[in-house]
Amino acid sequence: MDDVFSPVTGAGPLYAVLLGRIEAAIREGRLVPGDSLPAEREVAVRTGLSRVTVRRAIADLVRQGLLVQRRGSGTYVAHPVERFELGLSQLTSFSADMARRGRDASSQILSTGTGPAAPEEMMALGLGAAEQVARIERVRWSGGMPMALERSVLSAEVLPDPSAMGGSLYAYLRARDLLPVRAVQRMSAVNLTAAEADLLQMVPGAAGLKIERVAYLSGGKAVEFTRSLFRGDAYDFAVELKAGDA
Repeated sequence: MDDVFSPVTGAGPLYAVLLGRIEAAIREGRLVPGDSLPAEREVAVRTGLSRVTVRRAIADLVRQGLLVQRRGSGTYVAHPVERFELGLSQLTSFSADMARRGRDASSQILSTGTGPAAPEEMMALGLGAAEQVARIERVRWSGGMPMALERSVLSAEVLPDPSAMGGSLYAYLRARDLLPVRAVQRMSAVNLTAAEADLLQMVPGAAGLKIERVAYLSGGKAVEFTRSLFRGDAYDFAVELKAGDA
């Protein structure tokens, strides 16, 4: 990588010269996914550029998806993002969906706990004011990449101890004959906050897809209220439409 970070001279925006060098090194395979870049200070010393100039070039490459920055770790060449088609007409879990594609799936638990239901949780799950809920917040991973944030809420009657859930919420529900059979979903486009972007290894303000789902048992009782935030660069959503009355 010596030629990539050699002294930068010439006319025109110097940050663009550095940006072009890094971009070319990635395109030509001299920098490959997972490679780490030198620290910003070291790049500045080796290229003779200011740290502000170096920071601008790296920030532009992060926005293009060629680099990824991990807090407390450094800057890396990004892995290409594989796009998935996610059908909206079938009720399935993240783990089952990835398994169907032959992909691995794992979860990073951010928080679990129980407590009084918030007004929107009471409304979604049909709970009374005195009832408790269990909450689980997770990052869903596949192929070494964070794919989605999930915040699931269930009645504490259904899930008394969130830590006992194991790796799959739907496997837990299936084992107790509480697997939902239908759901109502609402989808909207959002821009990621700084905290959300950090968890999904994206840049703040990047596009995300938010889905709110209320899932029901065969008898009509709501059993799950989940708010998911998917990477906008990894998913295409598809739904089958049928002709109605003319």
